Amino acid sequence: MKLLDSINSPQDLKKLKVKQLGKLAAEIRGKILEVTSKTGGHVAPNLGAVELTIALHYVFDAPRDKIIWDVGHQCYTHKLLTSRRKRFATLRQYKGISGFPRRSESEYDEFGTGHAGTSVSAALGLAKAREIKNEDFSVVAVIGDGSVISGMALEAINHVGDAQTTNLMVVLNDNAQSIGKSTGALSGYLARITARFTSTGFYQKLRARVWNIIGRFFKRSQQWIGWARRLERGIKGILTPGGLFEDMGFHYFGPVDGHNIKELISFLKRVKEIPGPVLVHVVTEKGHGFKGATDDPEVFHGIGPFDLISCAVSTSGKRSYSDFFGSSLSELAEADERIVAITAGMTLGTGLTGFSQRFPERFFDFGITEEHCATFAAGLSLQGMRPVFAVYSTFLQRGFDQVIHDIALQKLPVVFAIDRGGLVGADGATHHGAFDLSYLRMIPNFVLAAPKDEAELRDLLYTAVDYEEGPFAFRYPRSGIVGVDVPKKPEKIPVGSWEVLKKGSRVAVLAVGSCVQMALMALDELGGKRPTVVNARFIKPLDEGLLDRLIRNHHALVTVEENALAGGFGSAVIEFLEDKGGLIKVKRIGLPDRFIEHGPQARLLEECGVSAGGIAEAVKKMWKVR
Repeated sequence: MKLLDSINSPQDLKKLKVKQLGKLAAEIRGKILEVTSKTGGHVAPNLGAVELTIALHYVFDAPRDKIIWDVGHQCYTHKLLTSRRKRFATLRQYKGISGFPRRSESEYDEFGTGHAGTSVSAALGLAKAREIKNEDFSVVAVIGDGSVISGMALEAINHVGDAQTTNLMVVLNDNAQSIGKSTGALSGYLARITARFTSTGFYQKLRARVWNIIGRFFKRSQQWIGWARRLERGIKGILTPGGLFEDMGFHYFGPVDGHNIKELISFLKRVKEIPGPVLVHVVTEKGHGFKGATDDPEVFHGIGPFDLISCAVSTSGKRSYSDFFGSSLSELAEADERIVAITAGMTLGTGLTGFSQRFPERFFDFGITEEHCATFAAGLSLQGMRPVFAVYSTFLQRGFDQVIHDIALQKLPVVFAIDRGGLVGADGATHHGAFDLSYLRMIPNFVLAAPKDEAELRDLLYTAVDYEEGPFAFRYPRSGIVGVDVPKKPEKIPVGSWEVLKKGSRVAVLAVGSCVQMALMALDELGGKRPTVVNARFIKPLDEGLLDRLIRNHHALVTVEENALAGGFGSAVIEFLEDKGGLIKVKRIGLPDRFIEHGPQARLLEECGVSAGGIAEAVKKMWKVR
């Protein structure tokens, strides 16, 4: 019998001897690879966190003790150890368990995550509430080196300086990677600490023992703790490598080998009794134990199904919109030296690897720093550059304030290439790009568009780069391109212009972006009914002239968008009609007012009625309108 088969909760884990945990780690790694090779998932980050997760659950007493996972893409071992082993094969599948922590899924998932930098803030809040309520439990935040550079994480770490009496442990899982290789001064600082690994090991272990004793015997005596802290500061600069974190208010311990379970457990047991904020620096290898992932951790960060032997990744065979965008941007940058590409830790995901290699001096990847990326782009534009910020829809939300105040308010010509607009499938609610049309449409001075195919994406990019009156955003889906012929040279599209694809009568279907192809397919299901089909490629500004004509010549409108109905494109059309006095019926098709679960894109869209069948049914109902 496998050890893993005997574990249904962390209490079962604690029954094992420490020497058995290495075998358990190997079994867990095998289970993760077995399932993700079929379902896809975040392979490399989870393989790197196996031993660390086992040690945390072995030392702490969840769910009484609270373990908060940053991002959540390192939580697969946590799920296997917390009553979800039997359902693990349903990972990221329709109606199956999520690939991220979810409060509704398990009492062990204390805080739902999916975006980066949230763990320290949430953990500090939990710890403060514990103090107010006079309760007794441990709080641990597990954050990666790629997440700790994000603005929110640094804000929380700054707060720790005013929370010196609050017991809180932050585990920094340092694998020198966010999605791609970690960048920036803080990442370099961590690398230098890790380089001093062997020279500081003895001192760190001795230091942990001393503070452990202080914590046990003088827990209530701040005088003793203060005395010990002052004494330690006298020698800190010579022996300890974590001076930055110490100066920010943490007791720093590490680096610790994140794949040595025995050492991890011993270390965590000692430092868990230390009073005040503690930071444990754990060094791991992303993708540990699987050559495919260690050889290419960026590809195996988040991946579809793959072959366990060859490590070949299953693909649809279609070129992705992301890849097409990246090559189109490189093509334009060849002729226009003003073009600069920016991304927030998503070089591969946004299709910019080729651009980064061809134009390294005009490429910037700052890691998980969307707010900084947006305002940095604003600064570039002030000097006549044409910054193109390539960002997933769900992550652009993180820079919302900067988009409004630093870019739109000043009418700066920044281009937003919004990847993963719409539903993304297995990553679920935290990653669906369901809101960008709504939250960008309401901002003054913005142009907002969505191409119907890859040729139009290239034309919109060309148009956006040359637009000087303010910010210009266009969004495209996580899918393969349509496969149309792409002209040799791009052409400018008049801003705010729509395109009539099929002339019909009675009902006009106004489709946005990915929904245009659905609307065209719907014609096959309508028999003799022939609605007008319009490519409403600009969500803002609307093509008011064409919309006026459509209203005069049709009895009803059907709007279709892969975006939240609340405040989206359909809402824009209704607002226009209200200003005109109504006079025509409108049926809106889009995403409902709820968070959409994970599952296959096509199935999720079908359930929401955003499909050829859903459009056909809407047209049939509106056809009868007088």
